[in-house]
Amino acid sequence: MPVSKEKYTAEEYFSHTSENNLHCELVEGEIVCFASPNRIHQEITGEIYAEIRNFIKNKKGLCKVFVSPFDVKLDDCNVVQPDVFVVCDSSKINDKYCDGVPDFIVEVISTNRSDDIVRKLALYSRHGVREYWIVDPKNKRTIVYFFEKNNFPDIYTFDTDIPVSIYDSKISINIAELLNY
Repeated sequence: MPVSKEKYTAEEYFSHTSENNLHCELVEGEIVCFASPNRIHQEITGEIYAEIRNFIKNKKGLCKVFVSPFDVKLDDCNVVQPDVFVVCDSSKINDKYCDGVPDFIVEVISTNRSDDIVRKLALYSRHGVREYWIVDPKNKRTIVYFFEKNNFPDIYTFDTDIPVSIYDSKISINIAELLNY
């Protein structure tokens, strides 16, 4: 739900939202706030974050993994808070937000399906995200876009090992195993 009809820049968004703990994003210049996610959303988000963090740590990698809420400024009209994201260029990260496009993004569908499946897919593709996962707990599947390869998704069920392509499939994540299904 939009906070107001007024259009904001990313700088204005940061000044308006820096003191609150609301889950908000800047969508084409409008500040939009979302309801808190549900339990399964949080479990999946936390487990994927932990798997990727452990992989990076064990490989002594330079990439950093983040979990929402942490802002990502894609451009002057769009600031998002992906559920999980990886940034391999440390110059994009400052104390307050990521200034640029992450390499890998995971969104877990909670309440607004079309936001993750339509709007964010187009936004992330347009801005050059390398890999985008849409985890759908309701249908127990994950839609994976590896934009460096093509614009067509691969669809995995929760009981399938899903390769993380930005890491040349050296890590795979099985959502069912993470959740002890």
